[in-house]
Amino acid sequence: MNAPGLALVIAYLLGSVPFGYLIVKAGEGGDIREHGSGNVGAANVARASGMGLGLLTLLLDAAKGYAAVLIAGRLAPGANTLHWMIAAAMAAVIGHMFPVWLKFRGGKGVATSLGAFLPICREAVIAAVILWIIVVAFWRYSSLGSIVAAAAFPVFVYLLYAPGHAPPEYITWGTIFVTVLVLMKHYENIERLIAGEEPRLRPPRR
Repeated sequence: MNAPGLALVIAYLLGSVPFGYLIVKAGEGGDIREHGSGNVGAANVARASGMGLGLLTLLLDAAKGYAAVLIAGRLAPGANTLHWMIAAAMAAVIGHMFPVWLKFRGGKGVATSLGAFLPICREAVIAAVILWIIVVAFWRYSSLGSIVAAAAFPVFVYLLYAPGHAPPEYITWGTIFVTVLVLMKHYENIERLIAGEEPRLRPPRR
């Protein structure tokens, strides 16, 4: 296997590490898939096991996406480095959503996507996080914040990757691919939001 191919395999396997599942299993001995939405991502971990474990899951899920893309950059140097980095970002997100270790039942890919795009376009990631915070602060729906930020992310990448110049097409299409995956994974949240049945975040206790 050549180095770029190895980078994609590593990216998928890194992305597929189910940190939310492992953290809850180690901390409480339970299976996060049996609680709340059944998702192994940070939001469900926070609801089921507390904000601390949820934050830890968020950071680790983002870190694995970040690491996957950095490794691809190291294993595939040269003129095509960015091609392989965006491919690794896609592979890491796919791994998170469809992990081989959990029978391909994984998370929704928000944190892993943000981490994966940090080495590619840090400014777009920051803009997406700010937008998420604004939406959640006003409407108190974590899922709505994720949906809006994901939908806006290709625009942020297009505008901020190289201000005044369009990014390479493979960056644009790779970003759109990840965005579509994230939005598809949120289809149940979208249905509940439309029906007015999506749970809001609880306000902090005073």
